[in-house]
Amino acid sequence: MTAANPVRVLNVLGTTNLGGAESRVMELYRALDRDKVQFDFLVHTDREGQYSEEIRSLGGRVYNVPRFRGYNMLSYKKALKSFFQEHNEFAAVHGHMTSTAAIYLPIAKRAGIPLTIAHARSAGVDRGVRGLVTKALRYPLKYRADYCFACSAEAAWAVYGRRWIAAGKVWTIPNAIDTRRFAYDPAVRRQVREELGLGARFVIGHVGRFGFMKNHSYLVDIFAELCRMRDDAALVLIGKGELEEDIRAKVERLGLADKVLFLGNRFDVERYYQAFDYFVFPSTFEGLPGSVVEAQASGLSCLVSDQVTRETELTELVTYKSIGEPAANWAAEIMRNAKAALQRSDMQAAIAGRDFDVREQAVKMEAFYVTGKNPPGAVTRVPDKGE
Repeated sequence: MTAANPVRVLNVLGTTNLGGAESRVMELYRALDRDKVQFDFLVHTDREGQYSEEIRSLGGRVYNVPRFRGYNMLSYKKALKSFFQEHNEFAAVHGHMTSTAAIYLPIAKRAGIPLTIAHARSAGVDRGVRGLVTKALRYPLKYRADYCFACSAEAAWAVYGRRWIAAGKVWTIPNAIDTRRFAYDPAVRRQVREELGLGARFVIGHVGRFGFMKNHSYLVDIFAELCRMRDDAALVLIGKGELEEDIRAKVERLGLADKVLFLGNRFDVERYYQAFDYFVFPSTFEGLPGSVVEAQASGLSCLVSDQVTRETELTELVTYKSIGEPAANWAAEIMRNAKAALQRSDMQAAIAGRDFDVREQAVKMEAFYVTGKNPPGAVTRVPDKGE
C-alpha cells in the first residue's frame, strides 16, 4: 500500500443514487485518506447514478452487473463470476446490498478476494412476495461473509438473527455523518426559507425515499391534522421514489397542494434542514436512519416512529411515538413542542461524542480495510428479556 497504490475496496450497492446507504458510504468515502484506501463500486444497474461523477472525481471506479430479478439467477451468477474473475484486485468486498449478498460474496471469495463483509442497513423488508423472497435470500448470509456488520442492533437481529449476535459475530457500525456539514446556521436558514417562499411559516420537514418503509401517507395525515390546528403550517418533502405520485395525488385530494413542497433529491440536503422547524419521521421500519442523525446535528426537534431503533436517540431532541395512534395525536405532540422547537443550538459535539462523526470513523475503517482485523464498531448486544 502506497500513495500510488492504495488498498482498493469494492462497495456493492443497488445504485449510486441519493439513497440512505449510498449517502452513508459516500460520507465515509470523502473522509477516508484515499492515499491509503480507495473505494470502487459495483451497482445493479447500467444507469449513471447521482454520485457517479463524484466517485470518479475522487478516484473511484463504477462497475455494473444486471439487477437480480429471481428468474435470472443463472445469468446473475454468471455475470458476477465473470466480473470477479476479471477484477480480483480488491482487498475487500463490502456488501451493503444484503438481499443478494449471500450470492455475490461467496463468488468474490472464490475468485481470491481476501475479505468479504456483509452490512445490514435495514431492519425490515417490503410487503408481500418480495419481502418473503428477500428474507429467504438473506437467511444463509451470516454463513457466507467473513464479517457481519449492521447499522443498528435491530438491523442485526433482522438480518443475522439472535444466535449469531449471541455468539459475538455481528458488529454494529454507526451511520456516521460529517457533523460540521449539518451544524445549525441561522444565515443559511434565512436564505433557504426565502428561496422557498416560506416566510415565517411553521415548517415540517422530511427527508426520505418515497417507498412503503417511509410511510409518507401517514405523514400527510399528520400534516393535515396539524393544518387544522394552525394555518401557517408547511410541509417540505425531500426525496424521490415509486410512491411519489400517489402522495402527490393524496396531497391534492386533501386540498393541501399550496402547503406542501416536493423538492426531489438534493445534494445539498444540509441546507434544507436549516429551514425546517420540526423533523417528522413516521417510518414503518428502519435500520438506523441517517436523516434522523442529520436532523439532530442540525439542532432540529424530531418526532420519530416507535418502529425506529432507539439507537437514533443521540440527543434529547428525539421523541418516539406509535404509528398505531391517530395522526391527530402526532399533530398534537408537535403543537405541544412547537415553541421550544424554534430554539435551535449547535449539536456537533453531542453527535460526535456518540461515535457518529465520520472523520473519526474513517480512521478506524482505514485500519480495518488494510489489515482485515479489528472492526471499528461494537459487538452487537443481545437484548435482555422483555426489551
